[in-house]
Amino acid sequence: MCGIVGLFLKNPKLEPQLGALLADMLKTMTDRGPDSAGFAVYGSDGAGVKLTLRGPDAKALEAAVSGLEGALGGSVSATARDTHSVIALASDQEEKARAWLSANAPGIDVVSAGKRMEIYKETGLPENVARRFDLSKMTGTHGIGHTRMATESAVTTNGAHPFSTGLDECLVHNGSLSNHNDMRRRLQHEGITFATKNDTEVAAGYLSWRMREGASLKDALESSLTDLDGFFTFVVGTESGFAVVRDPIACKPAVMAETDDYVAFGSEYRALIGLPGIDKARVFEPEPAKVYAWERH
Repeated sequence: MCGIVGLFLKNPKLEPQLGALLADMLKTMTDRGPDSAGFAVYGSDGAGVKLTLRGPDAKALEAAVSGLEGALGGSVSATARDTHSVIALASDQEEKARAWLSANAPGIDVVSAGKRMEIYKETGLPENVARRFDLSKMTGTHGIGHTRMATESAVTTNGAHPFSTGLDECLVHNGSLSNHNDMRRRLQHEGITFATKNDTEVAAGYLSWRMREGASLKDALESSLTDLDGFFTFVVGTESGFAVVRDPIACKPAVMAETDDYVAFGSEYRALIGLPGIDKARVFEPEPAKVYAWERH
């Protein structure tokens, strides 16, 4: 049992409140996932690419950033948040930076990459994880979050969601996939790489592959209903999009709310009750095997 939340803002006036609203939604889902939590926030557009790094402590992250500066031949802009650090690079520096980190910075993981997306995740109660990364002060257009109850694997940061396998792409998941090992092998042959054995990362990789081949986010999710076996609810973020899909059985709880100002998702309605204007929202349960998708313009 896990908790999922998501918030896609239509009204730019709400963007300064995104982090605070998302933090409250995550906290409300604590009893569905007290072991770890994570979230992705889509903030301001960047000229290049942002890499979110995770390390054992601030000292290790500072050493990694210092080493990158030497490898790249110039200063690297870094924003440190607890065990994570977001570095800003020119787009043509990403490959070299990843290669240097892999070879010279053991214990430093690249959590995500994107022009707008930053991902943070750690073990612990959702409220504490949100506080450690100062989520309530983050701004942006949309974000998704996850609270995890570890039922099939150990409580580790590597098991926390969201998972990202593509630029500005991420996914959170409630459920279990039965064919993830076979699908992982198929995707690896297509050039998709994985950092964990988690089935959710396979779902993220599947969508990245489909979109890399030209599918829209909605089309990729529709294909997942045929190609991914198991029971699942996915909430997905891209640079401009937000989407939800449930498997054909739809045994995992889900509720959505839409107003002129936002679209919101929660595993339970109580995750949505703190949103502005929720009393006037169109509240509904997403139908099984139907993709719901929105794009920012």
